[in-house]
Amino acid sequence: MAEANLDPVFQIQRVYLKDLSLEQPNSPEILLNQEQPGVDIQLGVEAAPVADGLFEVTVTATIHAKIADKTVFLVEAKQAGIFELRNMPQEQLGAVLGIACPQIVYPYLRGNVADVVQRGGFPPVHLAEINFQAMYEQQQAQAAEAAAAMPAAPQIIV
Repeated sequence: MAEANLDPVFQIQRVYLKDLSLEQPNSPEILLNQEQPGVDIQLGVEAAPVADGLFEVTVTATIHAKIADKTVFLVEAKQAGIFELRNMPQEQLGAVLGIACPQIVYPYLRGNVADVVQRGGFPPVHLAEINFQAMYEQQQAQAAEAAAAMPAAPQIIV
């Protein structure tokens, strides 16, 4: 009888641009303004199973450039990847989905964001490198604090 292969499997199935939008609600007037805009960047990571052993990991970036109270541009981008993860201990699965997979997807997101901003007529926005391990550990600590702060469920005594 053949022995089942239980070696851990980690493979990239596909990396793709899931969503991308660029808004310039105050163009062309805002393009004549010579002030440097303030730029706010928000990042997020999501992971979800899509089939047995397959997971979609999505890294989301929202870049909002403003001068005073007027929007120069708003970019919302989602870069995703499908990853095959099998025979992995459950305690390692979250770290792989929250650290290793986003590190693979993120460079594609950075390139797409820089490209769309530049194609919109602005100097490209180069997203900084991200330490996904630190981000994951911070999210885990916040989740643990939130769980500890929740009141215990009432017990029903019969």
